[in-house]
Amino acid sequence: MSIVGIAASGGFLFVVAIGLLGTTLGVLAERLIARTLPRLGGLPSLRSRMTTAAVTGVLCAALALRLGMDWSLPAFLVLAVLGVQLARIDLAHHLLPNPLVLTLFIGGLVLFAAGSSASAGWSDLLRAAASAVILFVAYLILAIISPRGIGMGDVKLAAPVGLYLGYLGWGQLFYGGAAGFVFGGIFSVVLISFRRAEKPAEVAYGPAMLAATLGAVLLTP
Repeated sequence: MSIVGIAASGGFLFVVAIGLLGTTLGVLAERLIARTLPRLGGLPSLRSRMTTAAVTGVLCAALALRLGMDWSLPAFLVLAVLGVQLARIDLAHHLLPNPLVLTLFIGGLVLFAAGSSASAGWSDLLRAAASAVILFVAYLILAIISPRGIGMGDVKLAAPVGLYLGYLGWGQLFYGGAAGFVFGGIFSVVLISFRRAEKPAEVAYGPAMLAATLGAVLLTP
């Protein structure tokens, strides 16, 4: 086999391994959440668990393909694992548990800091921290102006979303933040059209914010 073939094979195996790791972490995270947050009603149905595990594995594999062996990959794997769980919980319970949002923020911050220390890329970390504050304040202002449209759970989630988007760049922060509102609006229209929600205030916006963030990671240069 040529050197190019060996490298391609190694890259494929890396992506597959990360995908399997993501699936495993998704299953473990779901069980840990059920144990530590009993108010959510325990483990969801088997179908739901299989779906979230598969989605988590695919997202982690896609992140590995997109980022390769970059120092930022562990942080974005945390985003995929916890992001899927937060989206599932928000859809089912209209709730974004503070412990999970805080874990997503602190985990990302610590892993980004470790990666910045190893690669001497401190400017990315500073931009990420500033972006977390910017998006949090923006959502807080929107929640004050329109308390029936934006919940405090969404305001809190804006901090880790801003952190991850800001680490990628200012453009990603702007477009990813805007895409969150666009996805949320589309989701609201669809649910209301099918009478699964009576008004936009009853629609969970957390999944839209997280989908926009992961989309920015996977699709922007």
